[in-house]
Amino acid sequence: MDHINVKLFAVPGSQVHWPDIIPVFHRWIRENAVPGNLIDVADYAHVPEGPGILLIADEAFYSVDNRAGELGFLYNRRRPLPGDDTRTKLEEAYETAVFAAKQLEKELPGLRFREDEFEVFVNDRLLAPNTDETDNTLRPVVEAFCTDRGVRATIRRDTADPRSLYRLRVTQAA
Repeated sequence: MDHINVKLFAVPGSQVHWPDIIPVFHRWIRENAVPGNLIDVADYAHVPEGPGILLIADEAFYSVDNRAGELGFLYNRRRPLPGDDTRTKLEEAYETAVFAAKQLEKELPGLRFREDEFEVFVNDRLLAPNTDETDNTLRPVVEAFCTDRGVRATIRRDTADPRSLYRLRVTQAA
């Protein structure tokens, strides 16, 4: 399955000053600081509960995002990775999100992201509609991903609107 996205939620109390992100992302383009063919920066911070600030790459978007009023760091995979192994694609998305979020934390001290609570979603309603069939396909992959990392997790599907993207929220059990 392609277009797997991972959002790491911000640590409660994290603060973001949106204009500070823009020069960091522009420098990342110049320095090739994160994986991908980095192209541009887009500012959507003015959109309430929106996509925030995006670093646009050919393969993916990186962003500090505020969808549904939940601040976080999002890795949004746009182009398919070679092969059919969904697990590998999930691992790549998660590891890339963590790597980039940690880079950003070094540069913006008030902003911290959690690895113990994140969201996995597929940004393609045709490929992965928000249905039980999709859940039966992807949930076991996410469960195995957590188990193999030694993480006991609660995994909750967003079923509020069947027209919305298929989303799983993963919260590490205490």
